[in-house]
Amino acid sequence: MAPPAFVPGAHPLSVAGSLRGCLSPVVSSRSRSSTFLGATVAAGDHAPSRAAFRMVAPPPPRRRDSNPQDKAAADGGRVGERERLEATLKVDVVPGGDSPPPEEEMSEYDPRRFNDANPPPPLSMKDAMDLWIENILVLYGDKKPRDTVPVAEGEVSDLVGGPFFLALHRCFKEYGPIYKLAFGPKVFIVVNDPVVCRHILRERSILYDKGVLSEILEPIMGKGLIPADYETWKTRRRAIVPGFHSAWLEFMTGMFGYCTAGLADKLDALIDASDADAPVVEMETEYSSLALDIIGKAIFNYDFKSTQTESPVIKAVYRTLREAEYRSTFLLPYWKFEPLNWIVPRQRQFRRDMKLINDTLRKLINEAQHGKQSTELDDLKRRDYENVSDPSMLRFLVDLRGESTTNKQLRDDLMTMLIAGHETTAAVLTWATYELVQQPDLYARVRAEVDAVMGDRQTPPTFDDVKALDLTRRVLAEALRLYPEPPLLIRRLLADDTLPGGEVGKPTSLKRGTDVFICVYSLHRSPSLWEEPDRFDPDRWLKPHSNAGVEGWAGYTPPSKGKGAGLYPNEVNADFAFMPFGGGSRKCVGDQFAMLESTVAFATLMRRFDFSLACAPEAVGIDTGATIHTKGGMPIQVRKRGDRADLSDASAKLSK
Repeated sequence: MAPPAFVPGAHPLSVAGSLRGCLSPVVSSRSRSSTFLGATVAAGDHAPSRAAFRMVAPPPPRRRDSNPQDKAAADGGRVGERERLEATLKVDVVPGGDSPPPEEEMSEYDPRRFNDANPPPPLSMKDAMDLWIENILVLYGDKKPRDTVPVAEGEVSDLVGGPFFLALHRCFKEYGPIYKLAFGPKVFIVVNDPVVCRHILRERSILYDKGVLSEILEPIMGKGLIPADYETWKTRRRAIVPGFHSAWLEFMTGMFGYCTAGLADKLDALIDASDADAPVVEMETEYSSLALDIIGKAIFNYDFKSTQTESPVIKAVYRTLREAEYRSTFLLPYWKFEPLNWIVPRQRQFRRDMKLINDTLRKLINEAQHGKQSTELDDLKRRDYENVSDPSMLRFLVDLRGESTTNKQLRDDLMTMLIAGHETTAAVLTWATYELVQQPDLYARVRAEVDAVMGDRQTPPTFDDVKALDLTRRVLAEALRLYPEPPLLIRRLLADDTLPGGEVGKPTSLKRGTDVFICVYSLHRSPSLWEEPDRFDPDRWLKPHSNAGVEGWAGYTPPSKGKGAGLYPNEVNADFAFMPFGGGSRKCVGDQFAMLESTVAFATLMRRFDFSLACAPEAVGIDTGATIHTKGGMPIQVRKRGDRADLSDASAKLSK
């Protein structure tokens, strides 16, 4: 008998558009009918999009917010947690459990077979078909499901018309921290639980790859760190991570200030030339240009000068980013069909853009290779970067002794860092500004902190200054919590696995080939994990927080201060309830770089200018690309410091 939410005669889902994965909203065609979990929707139907959700599987246990009365019971129940899990899962998923049985007693894709030295094999067409058949039999037939995870049901219109991660957040509020999205035979597991995230990203990361994200990004980034397969990633990470050493980061802090000063001079000129009280500047675009200039100089010693002009290379980079977003609207990688690349106009443009970018990168790589000076790692770290003509990451990778790689791989590394580094910084600066200008008292506190740290110096913040700007960095961390970059992570399971219970309290069995969405946006706004989760409050990072109702979650502990302290509260401090740069082995390698860059730029601009929104806050809107963007830009009225009355009043109160 078919589950009650599905009619045996219902058509499989025909999605004209599809998921944009972690990059952009769902887009659907108006020219055909679609169904979402058995409910047919006519194209162009303008009926209300609110779906009458029904549960296919038993509902999850009621989610629990923090309650001191729960703590004793929860702590007492943890005594036998390992034993209960082992008995339930019949696999060694708990550290310290018994040794696994002999290999002949394990299934072919038993997770205990695999480790860093022996990762699971890639998926085959047979694996995909086996999973699809099982999904069809479970969803439309009478096969018993592997778990009791609820299946979200509704109309396709519930997922279109806006950023996909916001649609997932609505489902999160309805179904809880783990649920399924089914599109015909294709099923996605959506995860919003820190315990499960820790399992996927750190404890069992070897069992998961990037899945559909790699398929979208591979034509652009090649085998860069983000889309790379495990073996390539392991090799390249070992080469790239040492490049972000402390001496280089300290030198780069000055370069961040130099680039930001260029933007500040531009804003000063706009103010002087304006007849209005305060010119309106679209600051999201300005932040994006600033981030591109910084990443160009830092990664391959190339000056885009994008805050001053827009070169053909810059235009090509932006069009390439938009093409990546567009491609993410298709489940089938049509761009792999070579004839279309010569027929479809946008594909012809993409080929021209990639040629221009690749030619530019190839020239820079050849110049770096021509001046190669093989140097030991320790000597590279001791370089006097103040007197080096080329202090870029490319120069480091070329000169590092023992690091032998192809120019093609170097190109992939550089392209990945260019896109990832530029997008994240631009987004965090945009949203931090958006939130700060709405709170004059907080704005005044940030400015007072910068003044206290910088004194009378007119030079940009130094590395030591950044470490002292505690409130400023907390503002940026809070912006990353409310607007995570990216808002969605994608993984694909390469072996069978069983997810821990976490907040739901019941394990979830998954089959090899299952696609998993980690909705970081929902994780960061979960009322089970954060007090007043939708409120912008940088001071939340000063105090610990926990919830015994989320089984296995250690809660949030503020980072230590002093020598060796990080620049932001990370996924370890929050036990994977906060993942501003991902987590586990494939965490972003440039997290410290990004926080340094953002802090220098933010502190410099907030000190020199009075910013205020030139529109109602709700008019800014949210859209999504590789990161969370505004819907149509962020218009900011820019004044020289001291001209904004409400901010001046707040500063005066603070000084008293």
